Amino acid sequence: MTARPLRVLHVIPSVAARDGGPSQAIGPMCRSLIAAGVDVMLASTDADGPTRLDLTLGVPTTWNDVPAIFFHRNATESFKYSYGLSRWLRRHVCDYDVVHIHAVLSHASLAAAAACRADSVPYIVRPVGAISKWSLSQKPWRKRLLLALAAKRMLTGAAALHCTSEEERRGAAHSLGLTQGVVIPHGVNADAYTPQPAEMAMRDEHPYVLSLSRLHPVKNIEALIDAFATARAGLSTNWTLVIAGGGDEAYAKTLADRVQARGLAHAVTFTGWVDGTRKRDLLVQASLFALPSSHENFGVAVIEAAAAHLPVLISSTVQLADAVRAAHAGWIVPSETALADVLREALVNLDERRARGHAAAAMAQQFSWSSVASQLQTLYRQVIANAARTESAPSALAAAEKLDR
Repeated sequence: MTARPLRVLHVIPSVAARDGGPSQAIGPMCRSLIAAGVDVMLASTDADGPTRLDLTLGVPTTWNDVPAIFFHRNATESFKYSYGLSRWLRRHVCDYDVVHIHAVLSHASLAAAAACRADSVPYIVRPVGAISKWSLSQKPWRKRLLLALAAKRMLTGAAALHCTSEEERRGAAHSLGLTQGVVIPHGVNADAYTPQPAEMAMRDEHPYVLSLSRLHPVKNIEALIDAFATARAGLSTNWTLVIAGGGDEAYAKTLADRVQARGLAHAVTFTGWVDGTRKRDLLVQASLFALPSSHENFGVAVIEAAAAHLPVLISSTVQLADAVRAAHAGWIVPSETALADVLREALVNLDERRARGHAAAAMAQQFSWSSVASQLQTLYRQVIANAARTESAPSALAAAEKLDR
């Protein structure tokens, strides 16, 4: 008898672009699993910061070629409470072999874990950086309270933690004693970002540094603006800085004010949020990618930039730093005080930028979505098998039969 496909439910608080890498990665992750033969359903809310996404609610639909169901976010931008989603989860997690939860300190995540425990359905948690030392230091009282009340139970009850870097796995074990971490990175469709020769040529004619991320204090864009002002001074080449991304309007204004104060209005462009063709164009035509984050759990945009044959300049606290260093795919900034010097080194050295850009392209090939899907399937089957072994003999037999139906 041919075994039926794995049935996997993915739960994430938001699919809005403004919520950064985890929300942007969920679509291609699910599509890669579907292509590999997995029966996938995505459950989420219509949350989009202070507004709402225009989605069909409460009934199965399709979102970006992924089977999905969405519910109204009832309260709070940060916690994203959704009564409808919680109710649906209580009724339907039992329809799936395993539940993959993306995020920690959100209502959708806590509700999904609670529903899984009630129905003895194994679940996996992708912390998306929420339990890192840096993240827990931001609004610490609120986060520690949530951990104490519900999130710690969710994490300890998870069959596995889906970590996207070895640093994240080690951090979870060290800070919270969570030893079930498994490292599976984000993926990227590298071929989509491969530049054409004419696009590569534009890098020399109109060189610019590209910052592509959410506009959020953790990205340390203030330091990048200051470092760019210092590094650019006295250069014969007319470098510019392009800051692409959306975020809180008040915070975005502080960045614009900083540009004005540094006398860079003519040299810095804010594009707002970009995706699709516009995003690709910015990546393939840039001369250097910069992400000097104070903390970065993975850094999807780093891999996208690398796929575009673009050398990257990142801080040592971006958890892809070891991979970039090993591949000679860019520059690693050891501290904020060194940012201007390292940036200037990158700006003045054309041959090094080209060499590290080629190395970056080779590095990006390690992060294909097909590879990620294969690793996830292996994890799902291990989790299901482990859950079956922990049950009594009759229950284990029933679980095995469930997989073969």
